[in-house]
Amino acid sequence: MWVSGGLLATVLVLTGYLAFSGDDEKTGPPSGAGASASAAASPSPAPSYSRPEEWTEPDRWAALPRGQRTDARGSQVGFPKSTEGAVAMMAAANSISVDSERDAVDEQLRIYRSYVAEGDQSDESAAKIELDAVQTDKMLHKEFGLPAGGPLPAGAYMRNTVVGYKVIKESDDSVSVWLLTRVVRKAGETSPERASYTRSLSGAGWTDGDWKLSGKAFAGADTSDKPAIVAPGDAAFNDAGWVAIREAS
Repeated sequence: MWVSGGLLATVLVLTGYLAFSGDDEKTGPPSGAGASASAAASPSPAPSYSRPEEWTEPDRWAALPRGQRTDARGSQVGFPKSTEGAVAMMAAANSISVDSERDAVDEQLRIYRSYVAEGDQSDESAAKIELDAVQTDKMLHKEFGLPAGGPLPAGAYMRNTVVGYKVIKESDDSVSVWLLTRVVRKAGETSPERASYTRSLSGAGWTDGDWKLSGKAFAGADTSDKPAIVAPGDAAFNDAGWVAIREAS
């Protein structure tokens, strides 16, 4: 089922990012940075990536639209019927915050219920997402040197935010893109924040008046040309064809 392999991109960002993403010890953007900080293919390894000190302005920027409303789960929905509206939904579906108040199970089920079309949802898939998220929480506790079970301590968190995208294919009712995501994690109030970057594939379809994660859009995407995993501000970001994302006003 596509949800198990497709939406798992979001789960992978939480469970597997240490294996396939490049670390960046710096916690803030380079001087002059303007960027704020899925249904997917497996992100590619970049274990040696280190963001350069010198800031190179991205050639392409986008201020993605916000959703028109917030649903009962606290997710933005109601995105405009445009390519940027589809990207905005996919970025929202890949923006996750795990901390002392919300665990990975909360976040993954929120995303599943908010951003997967109802016709594509099933109890079996929801159970799979929940089981994967439980393993995510265990892994995160282990990484932070904490006993399994219970919430994270105050000041501990993991957050991922989409900072760039590259359109693969677009039409009136279907959009597929590569997403570039910055993942940050902190073991506690006195611990340093660590950051890494991941690349994932995402697809969206126009369904019942809104964009939803789409297995069909994902399956039809040409994944042969994978953009390099490079942060905004790196000269290679432009060479890779990424569009940097500004915070919407």
